[in-house]
Amino acid sequence: MEEHGPLTEEVAAQYRRARLRALVRSLLARLTGRSNRLLSFDEVKEKLHLRGSVYRGLQRVPLDHIIGSVNRYQDFDRAFLPIHPHTADRWIAVGTILFREGDLPPVRLYRIGDAYFVLDGHHRISVARAMGWKEIEAEVIEVRSRVPVGPELRAEDLEILREYEEFLERTRLDVLRPEADIRFTIAGGYHRLLEHIAVHRYFMGLEQGREIPEDEAVTHWYDTVYRPVIEIIRAHRLLEDFPGRTEADLYLWIMDHLYYLREAYGPEVDAESAALNYAEQFPEHPIRRLVAEIRRAVEAMGDLPPTEIEPKV
Repeated sequence: MEEHGPLTEEVAAQYRRARLRALVRSLLARLTGRSNRLLSFDEVKEKLHLRGSVYRGLQRVPLDHIIGSVNRYQDFDRAFLPIHPHTADRWIAVGTILFREGDLPPVRLYRIGDAYFVLDGHHRISVARAMGWKEIEAEVIEVRSRVPVGPELRAEDLEILREYEEFLERTRLDVLRPEADIRFTIAGGYHRLLEHIAVHRYFMGLEQGREIPEDEAVTHWYDTVYRPVIEIIRAHRLLEDFPGRTEADLYLWIMDHLYYLREAYGPEVDAESAALNYAEQFPEHPIRRLVAEIRRAVEAMGDLPPTEIEPKV
């Protein structure tokens, strides 16, 4: 043990630096209003009604895709920096093994979409990230989700994803139109879409003089109402005037604006005219872009460089 004393002290110094970085990131999270915590696997599982699992074996997993934990989401922050002092002994022991042997045993992860949640190996992940690793070997168990989940997922997104899951359960749009990818940044958007589909189905029934099956109404709405508006948004690159928003957000706003314009000027106003008029009158204020840039810059300040010490190979 004597010969490893200086090494252990160096790892302990790295741990203290990791704790300091965690403190800086915590302060920046408060300043920017952006969540910095790991996600709870159980919370995600409950919100998204996850179903079924498949063992995928050993894989190399990007460390920055690991965003949550089964039972230790309060011990580390979003970057897996240690936030409680009780992590010190285990963290330093793992770090010493890494430097001495140059490798770590595989961790165990749940995978949901492109995001991962730790079942076992929190300290190994924390040490590996602090030392600048990009990937880690892991045993992976995949849990199926009906909605897309990525490494950018945060706690505040779960309610919207829950609405999306309920929307797909009701409409079966992911089955009827597998290419459809409808994302909102605003809560309540999917409930609005259900209203749009219900109204569309009602008028289809009046025009055709028959009861319209729900699947038929969903696909007809998507093909003749939603997708054409999205194509207009893309053709005119309207999202550039609404940074941080999605095509689905803009679809709702354009449809509301179309209703207003038709009330004011008559039914001849079309969706393209409404879209262009909306983008001209209501672009998100430039200050929003400035705030977004400042937020990104401030968050980057918390990413101090990793240790320059290389583990023994």
